[in-house]
Amino acid sequence: VSHQRTDWISIHGHICQLLLPVLGPQPCFHSEKDRKHGKEQLLRRQESLIAVALSTAQGFVWAGKPLEAIPAALQALRFSSRVFGSGSMQLVPIYLLLAEASTGTGRLRQAAKYLSQARWIILQTPDCSAALQSKLHRGLGLFSIAEGNLDQALYHLANDVYLATAEFGLNSVEASGGYFHMANIFLRQNKMDAANSLYTEV
Repeated sequence: VSHQRTDWISIHGHICQLLLPVLGPQPCFHSEKDRKHGKEQLLRRQESLIAVALSTAQGFVWAGKPLEAIPAALQALRFSSRVFGSGSMQLVPIYLLLAEASTGTGRLRQAAKYLSQARWIILQTPDCSAALQSKLHRGLGLFSIAEGNLDQALYHLANDVYLATAEFGLNSVEASGGYFHMANIFLRQNKMDAANSLYTEV
């Protein structure tokens, strides 16, 4: 009952109206033109459902409610896999969001699986953007912090900053998250000069 309640609060209350046209029986079309139009309409509905699920999950993560984020992110993953395929780049941000939410709930083994999935897709995509690689390293860095492996976390966060600046420029807002998390690590290690320098950079 508690699982159903969490699921309803997280996502089903938001997407209930969108599910029926997507999961229900599809109309039978008599012409090729109607069939094509029907497929395009179904695709738009599925993409809309993915967008709602993903933004809902992200909102819960930002609000510090990782448990509520997981059902919404899983819905986004389910429909994205159906629309784009299980090895598609569109799944990477969802896997990273699931990893962050799982880490936030203390489910580190599950988080590691999601990070492995994201990493595997990126490794299979030679032309993957630096922006997406940056997000992967941020996720790996946050996971390493949760594991208590601060040296590994610094390595990944440094890669995050490098890739973000390569994609967006030296003074980009996108790089500030990596700097911030690195500063927090140096603060925990009582390396105040390094921490203050990075906080100033942020």
